[in-house]
Amino acid sequence: MEAMKEIVGMFEDVPKDRMKNHNYDEMTSWLRHFADEYKSITHLYSIGKSLQGRELWVLIISDNPTEHELLEPEFKYVGNMHGNEVVGRETLLYLIEILCKNYGKNEFLTNMINSTRIHIMPSMNPDGYEIGKPGDRNDLSYLGRANAANVDLNRNFPARYPSHKEESGGYQFQPEVIAVMKWILSYPFVLSANLHGGSLVANYPYDDSDSGKDGIYTPSPDDKLFVELAYQYARAHRNMWKTGRRCGLAAMGDSFYHGITNGAGWYHLAGGMQDWQYLHSNAMEITVEQGCFKFPFDSMYPALWNEHKFSLLSYMEMVHRGVKGIVTDEKGNPLGNATIRIGEGSITGGKNISTTSAGEYWRLLSPGKYKVCFFLYFLGLK
Repeated sequence: MEAMKEIVGMFEDVPKDRMKNHNYDEMTSWLRHFADEYKSITHLYSIGKSLQGRELWVLIISDNPTEHELLEPEFKYVGNMHGNEVVGRETLLYLIEILCKNYGKNEFLTNMINSTRIHIMPSMNPDGYEIGKPGDRNDLSYLGRANAANVDLNRNFPARYPSHKEESGGYQFQPEVIAVMKWILSYPFVLSANLHGGSLVANYPYDDSDSGKDGIYTPSPDDKLFVELAYQYARAHRNMWKTGRRCGLAAMGDSFYHGITNGAGWYHLAGGMQDWQYLHSNAMEITVEQGCFKFPFDSMYPALWNEHKFSLLSYMEMVHRGVKGIVTDEKGNPLGNATIRIGEGSITGGKNISTTSAGEYWRLLSPGKYKVCFFLYFLGLK
């Protein structure tokens, strides 16, 4: 945390009296205020509506917010997927404030905005939030966790193994999930984090184990990279990176080495967003449990913000790691939907990714030497 604090430097922070729980109307006002006040670097849009008709707001922060710039990576944060887990919702509002207010004043934050197109969705489940109550801690309550149809949105995505899906994930895709899937496939997102609450750990794929059982480490092809990404968030936090038990949930194996865990190695989850996104898009995503209190009291936010703000910034910076470029034909024309593979044959270095219509690709990688292969398929022939 101290190292990241030194890298970021001094900046204008959020006043403590603004740190409190914000309901849907207050959250909307917050977003509209910054969209209106900082028009040159923000763009507010909705990806759809919740079951009860609330907008699923996203605020873009970038030096050219309304357009994708060639080779500029797209990053996103999603909060409040479970309506009663609200630390992410609040810290993302505060993140918006420091990014906007310090643009042109703080070098680190200005460079991040100039070099990245940042999408921030404070609440994926605004209906559930309105049901939840401050004081919800650990697993003591599920009030507001699900959406208005009582479906757990983080069990509602197409599962890696459909037979593993739980009843809480419902039998029909919810409007919030449909909107998010379309959103993810509409932008060339490179990196993402989904912010939850109830423990203190950075969790990475896979969540769905091959057997459907709990406590079985189930690595993705990008396991080494995901360990690095998760630890990047945990290490910049005051306490998350420290090995030990979290929140007193011994029955759930709630003890983590260096503040990170493989999802299925902790407990099994089918139909989650991070597994679906890993398998069906170019983006890499982790899920961050931001603390033992799911729905904190207002007085708790200054301390929670101080613990998480440098982690949020440090993780965002990872979108610039690895390699990027443009794939063209022999005439210099960009090739869309070309496949990028790390390694060759059966020895690969993770999942394949595809180029954008402009031929762009971004491939996050851990430090090392890699062979990068490019393929273009026509009617099944390469």
